[in-house]
Amino acid sequence: MIEQQENKISLKDRLFKILPLPALIGIILGAIGGYFYYTEIGCASGSCGITSNPYLSVLWGAAIGYLFGDMFRKKKRDGGVVE
Repeated sequence: MIEQQENKISLKDRLFKILPLPALIGIILGAIGGYFYYTEIGCASGSCGITSNPYLSVLWGAAIGYLFGDMFRKKKRDGGVVE
């Protein structure tokens, strides 16, 4: 029974292994920023591909936020030779 509990990895640990905390914060802030961009700046004519749709604005904001947040993640070094 003790071995089963040791082998279980919590959902939080699995989530942070896939998506580190800085990247997760970046996604959330980017999504909020994308929606803010849509509401405040947006596109008056409706012909703009990204800014005329709130879903696309939030999606692009989240993507940019992820990329920005991922810059602050600590990367593991494997000690190998870079080719």
